[in-house]
Amino acid sequence: MHTHHDHASSPATPETTQLDIEGMSCASCVARVEKSLSKVEGVDEATVNFANHVGTVNHAHGVTPEQLIGAVEKAGYSATLKADEMASGHAGMDHSAHTKASSDVQIRRAKWELIFAALLTIPIIGISMAWHPRPGYVNWLLFALTTPVIFYFGRQFFTLTWKAAKHFTTTMDTLIAVGTFAAWGYSVYGLLRFTDPHMQSEHIYFESAAGIVVLVLLGRYLEERAKTQMSGAIKKLMGLAPKTATRIKADGSEEEVSLADVKPGDLLKLRPGEKVAVDGVVESGSSFVDESMLTGEPVPVEKGEGDSVTAGTVNQNGSLTYRAQKVGSETMLAQIVKMVERAQGSKAPMQRLADKVSSIFVPAVIVIAILTGILTFVLLGSPDAAILRAVAVLVIACPCALGLATPTALMVGTGRGAELGILVKDGQALEWAGAIQTVLLDKTGTITRGKPELTDIVPVGELSKDDVLKIAAGLESNSEHPVAKAVVRAVSEGGLAIPAVSDYETIRGKGVRAAVDGREWFLVSPVAASGDVDLAVIRDQIDQLQGEAKTAFVLHDGGTVAAVFAVADVVDEHSRHAIAELHDLGLKTVMVTGDNRTTAESIAAQVGIDSVEAEVLPDGKAGIVLERQKIGPVAMVGDGINDAPALAQADLGIAMGHGTDVAMETAGITILRSDLRAVPKAILLSRATMNTIKGNLFWAFVYNVLMIPLAAIGLLSPMIAAGAMAFSSISVILNSLRLKRFS
Repeated sequence: MHTHHDHASSPATPETTQLDIEGMSCASCVARVEKSLSKVEGVDEATVNFANHVGTVNHAHGVTPEQLIGAVEKAGYSATLKADEMASGHAGMDHSAHTKASSDVQIRRAKWELIFAALLTIPIIGISMAWHPRPGYVNWLLFALTTPVIFYFGRQFFTLTWKAAKHFTTTMDTLIAVGTFAAWGYSVYGLLRFTDPHMQSEHIYFESAAGIVVLVLLGRYLEERAKTQMSGAIKKLMGLAPKTATRIKADGSEEEVSLADVKPGDLLKLRPGEKVAVDGVVESGSSFVDESMLTGEPVPVEKGEGDSVTAGTVNQNGSLTYRAQKVGSETMLAQIVKMVERAQGSKAPMQRLADKVSSIFVPAVIVIAILTGILTFVLLGSPDAAILRAVAVLVIACPCALGLATPTALMVGTGRGAELGILVKDGQALEWAGAIQTVLLDKTGTITRGKPELTDIVPVGELSKDDVLKIAAGLESNSEHPVAKAVVRAVSEGGLAIPAVSDYETIRGKGVRAAVDGREWFLVSPVAASGDVDLAVIRDQIDQLQGEAKTAFVLHDGGTVAAVFAVADVVDEHSRHAIAELHDLGLKTVMVTGDNRTTAESIAAQVGIDSVEAEVLPDGKAGIVLERQKIGPVAMVGDGINDAPALAQADLGIAMGHGTDVAMETAGITILRSDLRAVPKAILLSRATMNTIKGNLFWAFVYNVLMIPLAAIGLLSPMIAAGAMAFSSISVILNSLRLKRFS
């Protein structure tokens, strides 16, 4: 569970800093940056996401961003502090536009460098393949065309290799730089050593060196383009916030202000079709608000005085005035953006394995390449074959696909979840969600709607249903009790008028008494009524209602019974469907509630739940989770503060979005709408994401393991190896992007 302390009193408060890191090209770069950040005094954990180049550092209070940036630079990369894009309102949006612009500039530059490198490389390959034997000056022309491709368009491979070498480490760029330089160097040696053009041509591999550079640049360009597609979920969420708001001044006049200028307590105007600027509470007016972009729920929600409105949601037809409560980075929308960013920047435990393998992989490949070269030379006596095979091994083995396998799937999966109103906190939550065997569900507010509703009206005697309902509403109109509110709500929904009452009195723990149109009436529990009236006429109805886990109460005038009413916390209309879907996924369902066993079992029967844990004290829920964990991984679904310990204890906590902040902070997954059907959807999405990650890792591993021997025995030329390497990275990204279509 996360706890927040005051910095002054607790210097050990954990903080999180995010950095944008530049210059990384593979999973071993990631491992090196993480290692360097972890060495900073006071850092608890550092994770770096290769897909979006964001480093997330959890550290003690007192660790400065400068120290963290210094650690990244020490590892040979550059870093800047990641701006909080929502906190600064309009400025944040400008920053977002700025980062998008800078990434567009990078993609454009990569595209043009690729085009120019390709224009030089096509004639190199054409001449090398088609012109045998060729005159000496043509070989020198190939040298002139190849050199800029290698050392200008491919310069990034050499600069990053040099940076890594200064720290006695290697990266994927090391493999490409060593491979292309070996092919180019050996070709230059052939040019200088042999005066006979025919002999020169035999030893020239400029086309391999240039082809490798172009194919790797092509792979990286396509990767960059795909990555911009992957981060679309956050851009979409940030685009939900309007740029301005209409503020009502003290004199009643209106002014348009930028979002950054809105302060808590400001009175704001919301016209039809406008977006809600900040989180607030309606002061006057009524309208329907479309909250689908946050909750995925298509039906607009009615809003009136006292109801809360959320930034980014769209007002439909009426006008509202609302008072700002949470602004900037405090709004629900900003918190959602932060959660999605954190999830996209996190790691699934599975990825740590891939990172480990990648960091050992590169030095191992260099050793394999050298041994391949030596063995080929010893066995075949050909320096040409030795160089070519060694270069092919270096190029084919780039573990780029391995580094992209997990983060790409995580980014797309969590982004798609956000669009569906399912917020995933981190990769670990996803991994657990795929493994869950039992789902524990809180009753109130999760399976049921969480507020009592009037379910039965049974008139006894000459008064009609409407008459007895109006009298009951009159008696209850002064009470704040949830049962009273349910009765009053039923009258207003039925379009009936509440009569005036006088001489009102609360009978403590039993009910109320008052005069309606000069006649005295009581609305009390059956036990309280039995002392004043004969309940024999309605005993069967009362027993039946109580058997259905409803709360019954009696309306009488001191002599005769006029009606029996029943109130219950009604099962949500989607709960039965959701439980059936959980069963279809092969999961066991258990209802955990503090309510009495009769009520609990009645509700469990209505929705088809497997088993019931009733009369559980608030601190007992976590104990039940522990008990069930002995059988297998457990998910807990809840919405209240009392559910927080159980949500934290469970392998996967799922919080319903209408619940408390504490529940949402403790849970691994938050469902933004009050619809239990999103729980099986969240588990399905997790399974789909985990399957994608497993598929990506499988192909990345298999690819590297199979291709290295083929390159070592001379079945792959360096150029085909470069093409295959680029293809493997792109196939991993395309496989991950399929999750965008999950529904």
